[in-house]
Amino acid sequence: MDWGTELWDQCDIIEKHTQSGLELVEKYVKFVKERTEVEQNYAKQLRNLSKKYNLKRSSKDEPECRLSSYQSFLDILNETNDYAGQRELIAENMMMNICIDLTKYLQELKQERKTYLMEAKKAQQSLESTFKQLDNSKKRFEREWREAERAAQYAEKTDQDINATKADVEKAKQQAHMRAHVAEECKNDYAAQLQKYNKEQSQFYFNDMPLIFNKLQDLDERRVRKLAQGYILFSDTEKHVMPIIGKCLEGITKAGTNVNEKNDSMVVIEQNKSGFERPGDVEFEDYSQGINRTSSDSSLGTPKGPMDLLGKNRNKNFWLFSKKSKLSPSTLPPFSTPPAPSPANGPSSPKFGRDPLSYCLKEINKTVKPRISSFRTLRRSPTVTEDFSHLPPEQRRKRLQQKLEEICKELQKEVDQSEALGKMKDVYEKNPQMGDPASLASQISQTSQNIERLRGELNKYETWLAEAGGRGETLRYKPQTFNNNGAHDVQSPDGAQSDESTPDSSQAIYAEFDDDFEDDELTAPIGKCTAMYNFPGASEGTIAMQEGEVLAVIEEDKGDGWTRVRRNNGDEGYIPSSYVSISLNK
Repeated sequence: MDWGTELWDQCDIIEKHTQSGLELVEKYVKFVKERTEVEQNYAKQLRNLSKKYNLKRSSKDEPECRLSSYQSFLDILNETNDYAGQRELIAENMMMNICIDLTKYLQELKQERKTYLMEAKKAQQSLESTFKQLDNSKKRFEREWREAERAAQYAEKTDQDINATKADVEKAKQQAHMRAHVAEECKNDYAAQLQKYNKEQSQFYFNDMPLIFNKLQDLDERRVRKLAQGYILFSDTEKHVMPIIGKCLEGITKAGTNVNEKNDSMVVIEQNKSGFERPGDVEFEDYSQGINRTSSDSSLGTPKGPMDLLGKNRNKNFWLFSKKSKLSPSTLPPFSTPPAPSPANGPSSPKFGRDPLSYCLKEINKTVKPRISSFRTLRRSPTVTEDFSHLPPEQRRKRLQQKLEEICKELQKEVDQSEALGKMKDVYEKNPQMGDPASLASQISQTSQNIERLRGELNKYETWLAEAGGRGETLRYKPQTFNNNGAHDVQSPDGAQSDESTPDSSQAIYAEFDDDFEDDELTAPIGKCTAMYNFPGASEGTIAMQEGEVLAVIEEDKGDGWTRVRRNNGDEGYIPSSYVSISLNK
């Protein structure tokens, strides 16, 4: 069934229906637009919420951030932010796939509908024009026929009149005959117009208008089908991101399951453990028996801790349990550490060369007086020192270890840069057209100064770490550096440079080399190398070589810049990896 057959006489209804359908599409597009605004606002609020509760960069170094509960909370914030991104994606897809697409399609439908309605109006106007012509021809025929009848009656009346002359009779008959002829022509014209109108009317109602109505029906059905697709897209757009939203929700669930209360407790212990021992029992002082002032020197042995030095102040809380009066460990005398042994047959230690009692009293004065002299300082936090002595022992060791790792990384970076500058200078010297070697002098000098400064800091912090009772990690970095002149300045495996005038204090860095040389069995070579430069091999653990000399490779470079090689006579040692061209066996 189609509109052209069933609704041939309902042109106004069809026009109104198609207009209502287009308005429905416009209404749905408006609805989806408002939905996208809701999604965008929702996503924006979620992002702002996540940003509000997320830690700032300056707060990410806080100790609490290592707790699993804090990490899980951060994961939840990140998942919420990702969830907000999916809501934004929903809004974007709805706007692109529904609103924009339907709006464009709606414009096309409006234009197509307008064309069809104009065709219908044109056909209707043509039919009305033909009908007017038919009506005019009919009226003319009617008028002329009446005039012809009157003329015929007048001619007949004149012919019967005895007083009328023959001329009058003849004139009346001619007039009647002329009117009858005109009436006959009007009749023929009317018949022709009637036939034309009937044909056009049949064409209008059976061909033209049904075709236009069927086109409008097809247009409306396509509109409905497109609108149905828009309805489905409204759901599918959200369905497509549901797996990712599900992953976000799974991530939030996983963040909850990742919380480990035991691990958090251990992290709190690790971060806040002071390393101090619990204080012992307070001894009873019997003043009724009097104080024995003539105790032997042996009774004045090394005190066990600061509480033994405070005398009458023993009833006061120890500094690490007090909120106001905190004494820095650096101000306490190192009684818990035994004095360094004096050389054989040499003078005794200056600390205990005099009366131990007077020494203890002086140390008590040094310790107690600063606490009493200025109460204003009691409200202040301990002064932060470079060696972290203001921290408890355990925390101090950790901070020193972290500082050592930072210095090692920075030192390795400077050494790599120095090596690269040296190689670049060698290239410039061999190929002057590539650059001026003198242009690198300032960079090489600055890099060398940075390396010396970092080595000094490294030794300083290693010493402090040793004093704090920690074990420093073995420093390993590429030993090849370059001096201010760009010449190769090679650090030997034992930590000293080939220039013996500048020894390095960390000679035990590559102490494992001694263990390697104790092996009686010879290690099988893994390749060969050819020397590109001369190397004196003046330091312990190294081996000298001449340019062009071929050596057997025993051990690859492990990342420290040194390769273990062997001569044909059996001599083994380490050489700089950058001084040779290595070819390993396959």
